[in-house]
Amino acid sequence: MACMKLGSKPEAFHLDGQTLLCSTGLPSDVIIEVGEMSFHLHKFPLLSRSGVIENLIGESSGEDERNCVLHLHDIPGGAKSFLLVAKFCYGVKIELTALNVVSLRCAAEHLQMNENFGEGNLVSQTENFLNEVFGDWTDSLKALESCEEVLPHAEELHIVSRCINSLAVKACADLSLISWPQSGCEAAESPEGHVLWNGIRTTSKRHSVCDDWWYEDVSRLKLPMYKRLMIAVESRGMNPEKISGSLMYYAKKYLPLMGRQSSFQNGNRAAPGSTTVSALSEADQRNLLEEIVELLPDQKGVASAKFLLRLLRTSMLLHASPSCRENLEKRIGVQLDQAVLEDLLIPNLGYSVETLYDIDCVQRILDHFMLVDRDVTDSTNCIVDEAQLMVASHSLTRMTMVANLVDGYLAEVAPDVNLKLPKFHSVAAVIPDYARPLDDGIYRAIDIYLKAHPWLTDSEREQICRLVNCQKLSLEASTHAAQNERLPLRVIVQVLFFEQLRLRTSIAGWFFVSDNLENNSQDQSGNLALTGRSTTQDEIVAVDDMRERVSELEKECMSMKKEIEKLVKTKGSWNIFCRRLGFKLKPNSCGPRASKFYNKSKGSSPTSTTPLLSTNENQHSGKLE
Repeated sequence: MACMKLGSKPEAFHLDGQTLLCSTGLPSDVIIEVGEMSFHLHKFPLLSRSGVIENLIGESSGEDERNCVLHLHDIPGGAKSFLLVAKFCYGVKIELTALNVVSLRCAAEHLQMNENFGEGNLVSQTENFLNEVFGDWTDSLKALESCEEVLPHAEELHIVSRCINSLAVKACADLSLISWPQSGCEAAESPEGHVLWNGIRTTSKRHSVCDDWWYEDVSRLKLPMYKRLMIAVESRGMNPEKISGSLMYYAKKYLPLMGRQSSFQNGNRAAPGSTTVSALSEADQRNLLEEIVELLPDQKGVASAKFLLRLLRTSMLLHASPSCRENLEKRIGVQLDQAVLEDLLIPNLGYSVETLYDIDCVQRILDHFMLVDRDVTDSTNCIVDEAQLMVASHSLTRMTMVANLVDGYLAEVAPDVNLKLPKFHSVAAVIPDYARPLDDGIYRAIDIYLKAHPWLTDSEREQICRLVNCQKLSLEASTHAAQNERLPLRVIVQVLFFEQLRLRTSIAGWFFVSDNLENNSQDQSGNLALTGRSTTQDEIVAVDDMRERVSELEKECMSMKKEIEKLVKTKGSWNIFCRRLGFKLKPNSCGPRASKFYNKSKGSSPTSTTPLLSTNENQHSGKLE
């Protein structure tokens, strides 16, 4: 830390309680009171350096000179600064540092200690040292922190703005060319052993420094100063990712709730690696959070979705303004595809708590994502080149990721008995059908919901099952759905119908390939001397494998017919419908696929009482009616 030594005389002051005495051998002829301190000094050293003290002594000259008492209660820095002023007037040794120069500069200005009252007066001395302080990162930071004590005076003298400008310049500097010593770090040394401080490096490569080297340093600033510094670095063109990184660091440090994962599954526990200082009041935390949200750059992706979701949850806990929460919801909606399920599970903190999780908040976020995605899709409707094709493909990938996220979210909130069907349906229906390559996820969420809400009517069950496309269920999901007693009977039959069509198509395809391979094998039998026996043997093995696969598919088909037979026995009204579908009801053992699918879903049994997956389409398109 830089310092400047002034004066040459030894210490001539000693403290006696709340009284400071000067031991020069001459009796004191003036008493100056600053706060609770009394300084017993001499007139001449003071009035020769200060215009204010000269005027005060001149005004009191008509009174008893032995009892001259002056009051300087409004001096910047108080008694501590005036003690340094007195020592300077007496020529006693003092040391200027980054911690005391701001208050001393303000005190000198207040007392009019300029060049009119002596060459090399305190104003010019402190001003020269300030210029030296502004050349160093650590000293500039300490000087800015000390401005808090004398803020109005420091603002008037533009010391605050100069400190912020100095820090902004250094934070935005190219570290490959310039070295700014940082707090807590020793000066780097070149291979030749030379200490490298400020300036351009010419003889050696700079030690690697991360872009976040200044985050911890500036986080010591109070919010008003920190805010002004962030505005300054932004105006100088700093990378938005760096600004956002500093804001995230600052928020995590002063908002204890940011470092906690509060959901009903993992409880209210501190997140790994979270560090906070002494907690601010709730009002101060709310103000800090709202300021952080306003300072966040507008560019997409500069702040992670995880951070934004935790900031949103904290804003709810602190009862932040509606505009603040709306701002966060929109930011999250723009990059919802980057979110994870754990952070999306926001507990319901409203006054009228109906559901465990805040479904309405997720609905708003999802609506904003769809709005943004629709704008992107509209702008790429006319694809004329490869670049636009890549944009459209990326948009579809984002939509698919959000669809998977929403399906997982619905599966988590479905067990809530207070979750009404319209709210569940509205969230699920936002995702378009093309966004789901498979509908296993939404089927599982619906199955869980049906299990937790057994009182739903048949029409309500059919309504929610329309969210599923039966033709987009995997074989395991279809097998599970065929045994699911919670589904409407018409849904089960349609699932079986589409699965039989799929199996018939697969069997026909396998036979077609098998016949082609056999024909190719016969055609090439005359050329065995040229091609060798190994080729024919490989083809025979492939044909055998395909025949085994066809046999397995036939067994699965018979197993599904067995399920239809059970349904017909219990509900004969579907007998005619099944005949029209062309099912021949023959007894057969149930294949292993059903139990395999249940074992995949959280250890559930192969009975139809455990929720997992589901579908919905009409007879031709696959959608349930």
